[in-house]
Amino acid sequence: MNQADVSKLVSKLRINIRPRHYNLKNPKGPEGRLEKLRIVVTGLIKHERIQLNYRTADEARGYAERLISEAIRHGDCHTPTMEIADYWLTEKQLLHKLFKVLVPRFHECNMSYTRLLRVSSDQDQTFPQGVLELRGNPYPPLTKDLSHNRNLLHNVLLDAARKDYRHEQYLRIAQGMSSEGKKSNEETHTANIEEKDKNEKA
Repeated sequence: MNQADVSKLVSKLRINIRPRHYNLKNPKGPEGRLEKLRIVVTGLIKHERIQLNYRTADEARGYAERLISEAIRHGDCHTPTMEIADYWLTEKQLLHKLFKVLVPRFHECNMSYTRLLRVSSDQDQTFPQGVLELRGNPYPPLTKDLSHNRNLLHNVLLDAARKDYRHEQYLRIAQGMSSEGKKSNEETHTANIEEKDKNEKA
């Protein structure tokens, strides 16, 4: 009996998932832990960028990724997906945003739907902070765009390739001009000889 292809049953997430979840203590126990994660997922879908405890953000990120992935895969007409969305989104008006705004945004996305960054601080790092955000959010970027830094290796290689290409093009142009000039001189010299022959015969 062939083993079922799991990828056809559950979509693969584009982030690394810890083999064991964080020990997020809550006075209400496991129910309180899930309730806190639901609030985080709801806040992420609503605001698209939130700052909170890094471990909580990392834990909630997996659930947010799975929620968006299932919404993209099955749509709003799939009853189990709607039940999942209804559970994780405590504000029901966000169901419309999930299926009508985020699904079209991430439909052709080939990377993770979220981004998690650590917040640097000089204070006590017993409870490090992180920023969890959706890609494509309307806020200014938190990281610098280094794609235009000329000192990066790929930019240095691209500049060298451009210079080599321009050098080759200049050589071709120069050779073409030299060939045309030589041909023109030969044609002029031939015409002069023919004209001289005609004059001698006359």
